[in-house]
Amino acid sequence: MPPAEALTEQRPRVRPDRPSGARASGRRRVGPGRIALYLTLSAIALVMIVPFVWMLLTSLKTPGDIAAVPPRLFPTQWAFGNYADALRAAPFATYARNSFVIAASHTLLNVVIASMAGYALARLRFRGSSLIFLGFVGALMIPTYTKILPEFLIVRFMPLFGGNDITGQGGTGWLDTWWALIIPGAVSPFSVFLLRQFYLDLPVELEEAARLDGLGELGIYARIMTPLVKPAFITVALLTFEGSWNNFLWPLLVTKSDSLRVIQVGLSVFRTENDTQWAFLMAGTTLATVPMVVLFLIGQRYFVQGFANAGIK
Repeated sequence: MPPAEALTEQRPRVRPDRPSGARASGRRRVGPGRIALYLTLSAIALVMIVPFVWMLLTSLKTPGDIAAVPPRLFPTQWAFGNYADALRAAPFATYARNSFVIAASHTLLNVVIASMAGYALARLRFRGSSLIFLGFVGALMIPTYTKILPEFLIVRFMPLFGGNDITGQGGTGWLDTWWALIIPGAVSPFSVFLLRQFYLDLPVELEEAARLDGLGELGIYARIMTPLVKPAFITVALLTFEGSWNNFLWPLLVTKSDSLRVIQVGLSVFRTENDTQWAFLMAGTTLATVPMVVLFLIGQRYFVQGFANAGIK
């Protein structure tokens, strides 16, 4: 074969159904299914974000704009002073401090206690471990509001606190104290379950090697296993902080002093039997929402990874 013909035979052929420019750019054609998926997700995202946009715009409206018929989306006059007026209407600095202290305490206690319990249920073999785990799973099925009354009675009749005697009579127990706000939310069954799932996925060779090196069980838990489940820790921390920050009913039941009120209870000052100050209420709600939005934006990658790796579908 002549050299020219040999070069012609060795030249790569370009498929007629795919332009060479498209192959060089490496772009993949987006099919109708993916386009439909993007449109569906965009519609869901829009539905989710509309209430937040409405809340923000309402917080900047005057009473006239709020009462306008038909309703206006954008205010005719931007009332940025609503935020300052809302902060002066109630001691929101105290409410925000209380909410932060409670949420931070719950997060720290829950992460530490739930991780220890999850590690023990996942990696240690002892009599009754399966039964204890079934107890945690059963606790997940109990609705939150059905536990309110038993927890309140425990707090109210706590022995030797708040003037109570050894039998829990004669006083108020933990009512209207920090104990009632922090201790009942110190650990959650879901956190134990989630962390146990992560600890179960770790290879057993890690702890065997650590034992050969002379590490005890506490050292294996703290120095070997726990650093490998960082997504689970961040997921539990975010969920715990969010639940404590947004908790309304329990702080309302166990506190009566204004110095122990939380920010969600404090927002109720803008609602009365005869009127609701919508601009101030939306301004306060916006301020209460900002910390959780910032925390989620910071930890969203680990949050999604935590659920994806835990086997929860």
